[in-house]
Amino acid sequence: MKRLLVVVLVVLVLASAIHAQEKKVSLMVATGGLGGVYYYYGTSVAEIIAKNAGYEATAIQTAASVDNIVLLQKRQDPKSNLYYLGTILPDSAFLAFTGNHEKFKDNPAKELRILWTMYPNYLHVVTKEGSGIKKIADLKGKKVSTGAPGSGTEVEAFMVLEAAGIKVSELAKQERLGAAESAEALASGTIDAYFWSGGLPTASITELATTLARKGAKLELVPISAEDPVSKNINQKFPGVCEPGVIGKDVYKTEKDVPSLVFWNLFMCTGALPEEIGYKITKAVFENLAQLHSAVKPSKDTNLQNAVKFVQGTIPYHPGALKYYKEAGALK
Repeated sequence: MKRLLVVVLVVLVLASAIHAQEKKVSLMVATGGLGGVYYYYGTSVAEIIAKNAGYEATAIQTAASVDNIVLLQKRQDPKSNLYYLGTILPDSAFLAFTGNHEKFKDNPAKELRILWTMYPNYLHVVTKEGSGIKKIADLKGKKVSTGAPGSGTEVEAFMVLEAAGIKVSELAKQERLGAAESAEALASGTIDAYFWSGGLPTASITELATTLARKGAKLELVPISAEDPVSKNINQKFPGVCEPGVIGKDVYKTEKDVPSLVFWNLFMCTGALPEEIGYKITKAVFENLAQLHSAVKPSKDTNLQNAVKFVQGTIPYHPGALKYYKEAGALK
């Protein structure tokens, strides 16, 4: 009888320890800067995970895509049940995974895994009426913000400038500002234009349009059409990372629709994330999409059909996510 009691106690202690270990899983959701969609999207996802998956989840402000990949690579600690998740642009992920980005040449981010495809980012090249900037080539000799250091926006800005044959040194001035800071700089006249990659609408650009209108000025977006050599050069060098899209005139009250480049955002982790945790995260989010959609307008494109958009792509999906998509009927 005593032996049986001891066995029961041991089993209870082990069960309690396993349960406690599960409870101690901590997830850090790396997002982006204030004024950008990543920050609000990541914050909402963290809230859904904490409420429905049973894990501690905290959203943190970052410089976005490249910065987030570095955090996923270097800051997680599986031994302590600390894992990083992140919002990342596909071009940044592709370059890091293949080792074609300067930060990852010696250490390609082969451990990256996709949990789901989020929503399309539209490349905005923002300026104002009277700047003389009507096409990408007109950025030469202008004061331009290329995005925050370590952001996907910066990666795309350099892609576009290179595709247009413009060296950064040929800009009158290069700033490296985030979404909100770039908008403030354009409104104050310290820059002539800026790059931003974000969902529609991006709050800081909506606010900028209102600010400029109060000053008697008007927001303008620089077009990049599918026929533009810039688009063709990018698609030739980086096949599959973007597609043509249109920023409708109603989004920011521009005079006409503006053609641009579309990059589908990825919600990512690494292969170190246990399968069960990846499964529970994905299940929690996709069974509570109404909460996400009501909190973040661009997230309307986060759905089961779009989630598996890159299943046949270069970067693998996390096995826990794939398990959920098969159960939900999104994959066979």
